[in-house]
Amino acid sequence: MDRGVSIIHATITPTADGWRLDRALADAVPTLSRERLKVLIASGAVSQGEVLARDPAKRAAAGATFAVAVPVPAAPHNEAQDIPLAIAYEDEHLIVVDKPAGLVVHPAAGNLDGTLVNALLHHCRGSLSGIGGVARPGIVHRIDKDTSGLMVAAKTDRAHEGLAKQFATHSIDRRYKAITGGVPRPAAGTVDAPLARSPQNRKKIAIVAGGKRAVTHFTTIQPLRDSALVECRLETGRTHQVRVHMASIGHALLGDPVYGRPKGWTRTVTESLDFKRQALHAALIGFIHPISGVKMAFESAMPPDMQELFSHLHV
Repeated sequence: MDRGVSIIHATITPTADGWRLDRALADAVPTLSRERLKVLIASGAVSQGEVLARDPAKRAAAGATFAVAVPVPAAPHNEAQDIPLAIAYEDEHLIVVDKPAGLVVHPAAGNLDGTLVNALLHHCRGSLSGIGGVARPGIVHRIDKDTSGLMVAAKTDRAHEGLAKQFATHSIDRRYKAITGGVPRPAAGTVDAPLARSPQNRKKIAIVAGGKRAVTHFTTIQPLRDSALVECRLETGRTHQVRVHMASIGHALLGDPVYGRPKGWTRTVTESLDFKRQALHAALIGFIHPISGVKMAFESAMPPDMQELFSHLHV
């Protein structure tokens, strides 16, 4: 069914003189990615006057004006829901959210709604472009349901593509605060161990030869009683990476129901506080803004439940 189109008129800038058409148009229309424009050009959706421009490699001339017919994005499959969000930053291209523990990022079996995606569809209503032809937020990374902290999501094709490239090259600065069982010795180090689904339990992640390379740099911020506050900087971003890596060196995160086995004093404290999630918080995220090129970084304080746990573990 024809959903209709919106026409964008784009004029090639002097800077883009002589560039490939797809690249020059991406420069002139920041909301559309170069890959999306290649598809639009090939499908006959770009014209100069009465002439269709069907070759994305054709050289563009400064001052030339093109009409780009962009199909109106389809309605998202997921429902927009009015779920409160803590917004650390937002502009027309992207949004940085401070996710609370307990909020699932993306709808899936068992969590078909009530997710961060549902919340973003409501919050960003009317300001999302058609990422992949559908009006939806661009989820370029995730954090576990019971991990709290900062996440960035794209609102436009161009931002989605730019952020995805930074995640792919591991240039995003992501730092977590974790409360571990025991105090790491040495106080700082690196865990470089490949991760994959556990052959014994497909619901768990394990260190597996031949798995995807995963690297976590850790630094002890403060020793605590039978525990420690640790910063973990991710060089890669694999599922359950911090949780599995810290457990592998004998310092599982307190409260972790999958990879941790609390004992002694720390078990007494977590049980008395009814702390039943992994003590992990995405405290910092830094990246290059995919449109402006400005270096950006955002920080988030530990949430009240982790702050309370931290205060009860002071030596």
